[in-house]
Amino acid sequence: AAPPALQEKTLVVAKPDAVQRRLLGDIIQRFERRGFKLVAMKLLQLRLKPFYPALVAYMTSGPVVAMVWEGYNVVSCTRAMVGDSGAAGTIRGDLSVHIARNLVHASDSVETAQREIGFWFRRDELLAWDSRDRDNIYG
Repeated sequence: AAPPALQEKTLVVAKPDAVQRRLLGDIIQRFERRGFKLVAMKLLQLRLKPFYPALVAYMTSGPVVAMVWEGYNVVSCTRAMVGDSGAAGTIRGDLSVHIARNLVHASDSVETAQREIGFWFRRDELLAWDSRDRDNIYG
């Protein structure tokens, strides 16, 4: 099993365009195939105060799905999986159609992930559960 210190958590938010285009299953499947464990998820309709009008309009245009994924090196792996809008083999590269509609947000560091998870989820909303395939994934 991977040492506990290497088990990280990260926040991934499927933005309104991902929900509207019904791409959630594709996005979740990529994390599951990578061996990461889903420990929290919720569907939300954001209501933000004006900050950057175009960003607020985009993020409040429909539901978002906030998720917390756990696993070995999950923060940097998630950033690589999300990728850039033009990078083939990544979520954004394979599924987004415009740089301004890039489907997902992912935390950029372990520290940021901890802060962002706290913004989206209460501690009691994160489930601690043992995956039966842990030994197969981590050896």
